[in-house]
Amino acid sequence: MANLGKPPRISYKPVVRPPVPVLDNGIPNLKQELWREVISWVKPAIYSFLFAIIVNNFVIVNATVPSPSMEDTVRTGDRLVAFRLSYLFSEPERYDIVVFSRPETRRLYVKRILGLPGESLLFLDGHVYINGSNIPQRYDFIKGPLLGEYGVFDAAAGVFEPFVIPDGHFFVLGDYRINSGDSRYWHETFIPRGQIVGRVVFRYFPGFANLSNQ
Repeated sequence: MANLGKPPRISYKPVVRPPVPVLDNGIPNLKQELWREVISWVKPAIYSFLFAIIVNNFVIVNATVPSPSMEDTVRTGDRLVAFRLSYLFSEPERYDIVVFSRPETRRLYVKRILGLPGESLLFLDGHVYINGSNIPQRYDFIKGPLLGEYGVFDAAAGVFEPFVIPDGHFFVLGDYRINSGDSRYWHETFIPRGQIVGRVVFRYFPGFANLSNQ
């Protein structure tokens, strides 16, 4: 019969609790003990709260879509998360869905970038001509027909001239172009780089959807 040897010894590390504070007469100080217990519960809550504030102000944007201007990509009432650090080491690109501010309205907006700094854009019959050329455009995200002519109207000639985007600015559109207030209509036509808060990465309500590649 094989010799199994002695069973291994199991050591237990005793749980050491901090001593209960006592008064000079040896009676436990229940008030001080209760206060210490309260602090032990409150501290994690405070740390969690501070962490949430830091994340929400410096890492992500939690946004609600207020209008149908981006349908069908996102719908009214959808809740989105945008990443504030998306453009820390790179510039916004065409077709990115971004959250940006407009100081004149003190609101956040969700639109899609179509025009980049230095480009010219002209809309004829709903189609976009960039730098004078009808380059291949994505239309898979657009809801509804492509209609309308948009640009800078030359009253003397009676024609639309292209929008010319200044350096450091962007031209944005809603995907539901026949029902979207965007760079085509705003008095402050272009969005400065500094007003772009972040790039939309996903929708979390209702249901999850990855929007970083839309």
